[in-house]
Amino acid sequence: MERKWTHVLFAVGGIILAWLLSKSGDWAWSYFGKPNSFAVGTGAFLVAGIATLIAWKNEQLFGLAQEVTTELKKVTWPTRKETVSSTIVVIVTTIVASLLLGVFDGVWSWVTRMIYG
Repeated sequence: MERKWTHVLFAVGGIILAWLLSKSGDWAWSYFGKPNSFAVGTGAFLVAGIATLIAWKNEQLFGLAQEVTTELKKVTWPTRKETVSSTIVVIVTTIVASLLLGVFDGVWSWVTRMIYG
């Protein structure tokens, strides 16, 4: 079961790499003229496929990826109640911090006007 998710991890990584290479190739080629999307896409697909295959065949890297998927299975997600309460804490903390910084800014503005004004 764990190996299945490791294979999925490599496949998704290869797809993301192909997309990034395609976008980067289009961007780089656009400096010299209109990009040939077919050539860029094919090149990106080939490079990403070869890189993914090499990474997938690397036993040390594959073992590390399996450890990552095993550890991710141990992750517990917060409940809705915990998420809401944490969000409220973040919002309140942000408001308090912005008020304190606003007061400090106002006092500092007043002090500098008294000194230089």
